[in-house]
Formats: sequence, structure tokens, C-alpha cells
Amino acid sequence: MAKVVKLKKGLDITLVGRAEKVLEHFKESKSYALTPDDFQGIIPKMLVKAGDKVKAGSAIFFDKSRPNLIFTSPVSGTIEGVNRGEKRKIINITITADDSREYEKFDVKGKKSATEVKDLMLAAGIWPMIIQRPYGIIANEKDTPKSIFISLFDSAPLGVDMNLILENQADDFAKGVEILKGLTNGGVYFGASPSSSTTIKGIASGVGEVTTFEGKHPAGLVGIQIGNTKPIAKGDTIWTVDAQNVAIIGRFFNNGIVDFTKIIANCGSEMENPCYYRTLVGANISSLLGGGVKVQPDGGQVRIINGNVLTGTKTTIDGYLSFYTNQLTVIPEGDKYEFLGWIAPRSNKFSVSRSYFSWLTPGKAYRLGTNTNGGERAFVMNGEYESVFPMDIYPVYLIKAILAKDIDKMENLGIYEVIEEDFALCEFVCTSKIAVQKIIREGIDLMIKELN
Repeated sequence: MAKVVKLKKGLDITLVGRAEKVLEHFKESKSYALTPDDFQGIIPKMLVKAGDKVKAGSAIFFDKSRPNLIFTSPVSGTIEGVNRGEKRKIINITITADDSREYEKFDVKGKKSATEVKDLMLAAGIWPMIIQRPYGIIANEKDTPKSIFISLFDSAPLGVDMNLILENQADDFAKGVEILKGLTNGGVYFGASPSSSTTIKGIASGVGEVTTFEGKHPAGLVGIQIGNTKPIAKGDTIWTVDAQNVAIIGRFFNNGIVDFTKIIANCGSEMENPCYYRTLVGANISSLLGGGVKVQPDGGQVRIINGNVLTGTKTTIDGYLSFYTNQLTVIPEGDKYEFLGWIAPRSNKFSVSRSYFSWLTPGKAYRLGTNTNGGERAFVMNGEYESVFPMDIYPVYLIKAILAKDIDKMENLGIYEVIEEDFALCEFVCTSKIAVQKIIREGIDLMIKELN
């Protein structure tokens, strides 16, 4: 009998602009980029310079501390520039794409040992798709994980429909799961929703254990799924992989080329026609959004987000699609203010605390901007975090231990089990407007520095 976990805590934020379940044509871009900041803790060392010709799968840079951790081009073309910021920090490496695509070829035929599989993934630049817990960093290829976790659904606001994304990639997904199974001595675990594809769940159940999670967001987060099935203890190493990246890994071992094609959702209240597109990792955002962003009637600006509204990063129309994201979200910037707007008894504003009458219309979709309606203030304990945090952890005490830089308390309170995305809802509901995710990442970075 399939295992079912019912989560009582959480919060669904229903927004206007969910992508229609329509897969449009391939979105071509003339410019692509690799952005080192997409990868936690990486110090890039360049292998190419402006003017060099590259193929899809050609090495672009490697990590200074791990020379075998290579990052490769998503397209064939010419290196346009290595763009730097303050103190010569590399901001991104831009590539002008050729009209036709050429690929580096990799020998993936025959049965491969775990070491050979790792070497191929490192050389092809797809190893960064495997994320390690604790710490939420690119996995160490020298480790053998206790287990591997894959979430088969996305419960975030305007989150992508993973059934639609994977329905035409079932063979690649199956191959990717098979490859990952060979990298662990333990099990491969899948988190599904009640509406997850029976085809994909069938592939998963043939390889590992499938658990169905019922409840509100963050039920789809792999960290929440781990915490409610097989929590991480000190000394454990667990790997996680996004479901679409599993298919990309499988495609590599099926075809012997690096094909970073992804299906992404263009969504948000300020998109004219929210829907799904095929594109490539690192595509220029202007080519993905085109003229599809609504003109703001009040003269306001829009916020373009690489990812979802809770954990994504702000970008611009001239920016590039992040390595890990499955969606682009466009919402109002929130730069228009109302006099005493917070006190008016309205029903078109969302409130967790019932400050507005919106609680009378559950399930209503809202057009929300980025305005936080106040600044940071005293940190108070009022049970808000606990109401949306479905893990056996005291979130406020952990955050205070991080602020105090108390390593022992951080360990005892569960720092190994979490990364910043697990606390995104805590930040959303926080009356004190505390940058919770930033604090969690600072705590993780402190643990890495102290213990490694």
C-alpha cells in the first residue's frame, strides 16, 4: 500500500496568472549566459575568453576549489564576453548562439560504473544538477549518499505542472532515475501529490519508494518531504534532484550529448498569455517574455522573477534564465503606495492574519505586488512561523541561534535538515519583516566554514 503523509501546516498563496496547460513553440534566443551566482559557493576559473568558439557541452569554467567540477555551454556559438563587476567578480559569461547547434559528443554506451558515471556527468556539466543536503550545495562526487530524494510536484505559488513537463520525457526520466539509483547504496525516494501522473509514479515505484503528500505548500519542497519521512541526522549525506533535471540527466545518457532543453512556465498576473515554452538553460529573458508583459495602467513597474515569488531571484528583461529555475514570474513591482492602505477593510488584498476580508473568500486568486507594507521591526515570537512550517524543528529558536552564531545550538536545532527555501513561508508571514531566508543561508555558510 502506498504511503501517504498528510501535512496539517502550510499556506497556499493563490495568485492570478497561472500558466495555461499549453506547450507553445520553442523559444529561440540569440544570446545565452552562464551565471556563476546560480551555483552556491562556486568560485569560477575561466577556460575560455571572448571570441572563442564553443559547442553545446564545451567547458566554460570550473570551480577553483574543485577543478573537476566543470560548467558547460548550453549552445554552440561564440563567447561574446566575460562580464565582470566589482573586484573583477565574474557576473556572467555570454554566448552568441549559432544558427544551427553543434554538440560535444560523450561516450555513454555500455554499462558504466558509478565512478565512470560521475566522471561523465562532471565532464558534461550536468553534475551541478545534484544538490547535497546538508547545506544545499552542489554534491561532492567523492561521497556516496545515504539516499536520493526527488519531488514529483511543485506546490509553490504559480508552481509548474510537473505532469505536463514530464509527460513527453518519460523515457528520459526513467533513464535518469536508473542512473541516479546507481550512485547510492541506499534508496531513491519520490514525493508525489494525489494528482501526480500515474506514468511517472509508475516509473518511480519501479525503482524506489513513492510517498504521496497531501496538504498545502510547502508540501512539494523536497526538504519538507525528507523531514517528514527520513530526517537528516548529523553525518548523513542526502542528494536531491529536481524532477525535470532528472530527465535532462537521462537524455544525456540516452543520446551522448548535452541537451539543456527545458520546459518553463511564463506566469504571473502581468503576463498577457501565461503558458509553457520549450527553451534552453541560460536563455535571454527578453526572448522568453518578448512583448508578452502587460503595460501597467498606473505607470508602475513590474518585477521579473527567476523562479517563484517566494524563493526566486529578481532579474531584468536583459537578464538570463537561471540554471535551476522552471518558471519566470512577472508581478507588479509594488512601488505604488496608498495612504493608510493597510487599515482599509478591503477584500482584494491577501492577509494571513485576517486583517482584510479576504479570508471570507478562500481560494480567490490575487494580484499581489512586492510591497511588504512596512519595514523590519522587533523580532517577536507569536507562533506565525510554526503555523506554516511542517517540520519537527523550532524555526524561531533556530533563527535566533544563527543570529547568535551558536554552532552547538544550531546543530541541536536542526540546521543540517534545512536550506533557505524551507523557510520561505516563514518569511512571507513574518509580522516583523525579517529576511529569514538570508539568515538561514548565513547560518549554513557559517557551518560550512566552521566544520569543513
